[in-house]
Amino acid sequence: MTLALDHLGAETPKPDRRVTARRVTLTLLVLLGLTSGASVSVGASDASLNTAVIDLITGRSMSDLNRIVLWDIRLPRLSMGILVGAALAVSGVVMQGLFRNPLADPGIVGVSAGAGLGAISAIILGGYLPTSIMAWTGNGLVAIAAFLGGWVSVLILYRVSTRLGQTSVATMLLAGIALGALSGAASGVLVYMADDQQLRDLTFWGMGSLAGATWGKVASAAPIILIALASTQFLARALNGLAMGEAVAHHMGIPVQRSKNVAILAVAGATGAAVAVSGGIGFIGIVVPHLLRLTTGPDHHRLLMNSALLGASLLLCADMISRIVVTPAELPIGIVTAILGAPVFLWILLRRHGTMGM
Repeated sequence: MTLALDHLGAETPKPDRRVTARRVTLTLLVLLGLTSGASVSVGASDASLNTAVIDLITGRSMSDLNRIVLWDIRLPRLSMGILVGAALAVSGVVMQGLFRNPLADPGIVGVSAGAGLGAISAIILGGYLPTSIMAWTGNGLVAIAAFLGGWVSVLILYRVSTRLGQTSVATMLLAGIALGALSGAASGVLVYMADDQQLRDLTFWGMGSLAGATWGKVASAAPIILIALASTQFLARALNGLAMGEAVAHHMGIPVQRSKNVAILAVAGATGAAVAVSGGIGFIGIVVPHLLRLTTGPDHHRLLMNSALLGASLLLCADMISRIVVTPAELPIGIVTAILGAPVFLWILLRRHGTMGM
């Protein structure tokens, strides 16, 4: 237990951040359970998890409509929301630790822009592909193209920023900005070629949504996101060391270059898969790490896991709001996260300005 002096000079106990972090973890687990139950029960249909449980206990057969709503629509949507929210939040933590910049975001390395270019290419140029390819990909063509676009972007970025086996974070930052601009320009050319229906599809995809969730999409994204999230748990010590500088981290015995490689690939996989299945969803990767650092501190051992839990819960809450405000239609979830996230982000900036004199 650490001690702090108050303004009268008396010693008052200051809570141990490790205890606070454990409490926050338990609270976030409960919050995720509550938001998951609510997410399954909220929507234009009156089907709910309570109805399913009551039917199971009483032995009544569930109606076909309720079964379709719950098992084929809401549960895949719930699963995708948890995966995407956790992926974006943890990617934000890793990028901020890697760049030692609290404003870093998964999109900073060009993954989101590359994934967007892939999706736009599939929407506009998909009709020119051979019938055999269209039949093989089915409705997942946009997701596959977005994922491949994200991976190609990160491979180019890694190639540009790595010399003699060493990756320069500063070069990666600048190259990511350039790559994002180039992807945006190419996307603009494709948008110029689009017809009215394609423009409508592009608009809704770009604003992000979980409405198209299916078990097939969940199955395609889950292995990539889960492997990426699991690999980031081994980066906690490295990210803590990198916060003090690469030279200090090296003297601490941290394999700096290998840690960079794992971080880059994990962010590419998690963000690319998330963007592929949900479109563009902002602010989760920036806001979540900040909110947790205010309560549990900068230690990445707890920060990574707590960010996954809070990111999933926040995205589920945003998804529920998107389903409620314009029922029976749905508001794109990217709009909701921007409306909720932008004021919080501005508050964080003002708080940092007041406490740090920035």
